[in-house]
Amino acid sequence: MNPFELPSAVADAPTYQRNVAHLRARGIVLPRFSELAAPDTLPAGARAMAATADSNAPDARNLFGLHWFNAAATLAGKAVPAHIELPSAVTGVPARIVVMLGRHFPMIHAHKVLAAYACLAPRLVTGMFDPTRHRAVWPSTGNYCRGGVAISRILGCHGVAVLPGGMSAERFNWLEQWVTDPADIVRTPGTESNVKEIYDACAQMAKDESNFILNQFSEFPNYLAHYAITGAAAGALFEGLSAGAPGVRLAAFVAGTGSAGTLGAGDHLKETYGARIVAMEPVECPTLLYNGFGEHNIQGIGDKHVPLIHNVTNTDIVAGVSDAASDDLALLFGTPAGRAYLAERRGVDAATLDGLASLGLSGIGNVLAAIKTARRLDLDADDLVLTVATDGAALYASERAQHLARKGGSFDQVSAGEAFGQHLLGAGADHVLELDHRDRQRVFNLGYYTWVEQQGISVEDFERRRHQRFWRGLREHLAVFDELIARMNRDIGIAQAA
Repeated sequence: MNPFELPSAVADAPTYQRNVAHLRARGIVLPRFSELAAPDTLPAGARAMAATADSNAPDARNLFGLHWFNAAATLAGKAVPAHIELPSAVTGVPARIVVMLGRHFPMIHAHKVLAAYACLAPRLVTGMFDPTRHRAVWPSTGNYCRGGVAISRILGCHGVAVLPGGMSAERFNWLEQWVTDPADIVRTPGTESNVKEIYDACAQMAKDESNFILNQFSEFPNYLAHYAITGAAAGALFEGLSAGAPGVRLAAFVAGTGSAGTLGAGDHLKETYGARIVAMEPVECPTLLYNGFGEHNIQGIGDKHVPLIHNVTNTDIVAGVSDAASDDLALLFGTPAGRAYLAERRGVDAATLDGLASLGLSGIGNVLAAIKTARRLDLDADDLVLTVATDGAALYASERAQHLARKGGSFDQVSAGEAFGQHLLGAGADHVLELDHRDRQRVFNLGYYTWVEQQGISVEDFERRRHQRFWRGLREHLAVFDELIARMNRDIGIAQAA
């Protein structure tokens, strides 16, 4: 399946008709991308369905909750995504650092379920994917494959998770409860950085035509969903935060590398507000920074290659963060001693403490990258840096326990002070690279070895991505996807789709 051949029309009419009947029988209608970008535009029936859905179950009504406005806050009289704004007492910089919270997405409590829906929906509504015949295969380092399994369960199709065996125990516990067959959890060697091993496993599986590989690292609908949906949500949040303060600038948007899908939101924010786009990666695996490699524990990012869907030549900064920092801060934010230190010695309020305690490892990494960016660029109180927390701390209790054991089983207020001083107050501008033209070309070229030499993408297709006209043209598919989804909903004929 060529990732550059995006669905644009019904490709298989008999399969399309089977899909319509299959979804009608299950009472399923599908949200359009534009509706998830602006949930207030959803039909009243769809909003009511989402409000009554069980957010921890494969409930079809959850499809209408695949957006950033669950548990929404209100700013300047308008709904904005759930978020926390970190005080300077925590960050040590005058710039405003704001974190959008992905843990309010349904079923997997991480925003990767949005990417999974975005990758499958265009194939479903064109008859390319047949839920009665195909197995949806979701290569991932944890959250995307959980999202894919959740979407598969809703659609009544076979979902297969492919992920490294060294990922957090909580990911596997969740999968074991959701897959229909234990064999649908495929453990590949290694940890977060071992994506090549995932690709190899998928290449073997693809020899069986009933296996339909939905590779988040090369599926452009992943990029498009974040451009349109995450980008719009982040824009709404910035406008709410800056209301009444016209001098506030959106200085940067920070996201981990990972599949590079979330970085697509940066393209929207750069076009609309002039924000710089910052890619965070682990210094233990500094692929973009130094053409480097290695193992690390910032789960969800830093996959030792340049994803096909990363708009490299529009990226402005790469910020390296150590997993030693994210592991230590997970203890600072998530233990009684750490919380006591922050409250008593740093004056952090209870709401901020709760927000910090909710952050997963990559969310902590993004916060650190935002601080390092603010220091590198000398940002001031009129500058705002937006970032995201893909998932929540609940996925990493086992990782915190392991890190605590490595530290001798004790984390007291002295340990808390050391972690705060070293990783927050001491978060300098080291391993931060402002990309010039030559740097962008170097990083772009690095992707050749994965996509052309290993994965068989043509040089011509690979090169098209070097220029911004490719990415601008790609976005035209959003309206096409929406019309295809609307057509299928009309054919399904369930009233809530109106």
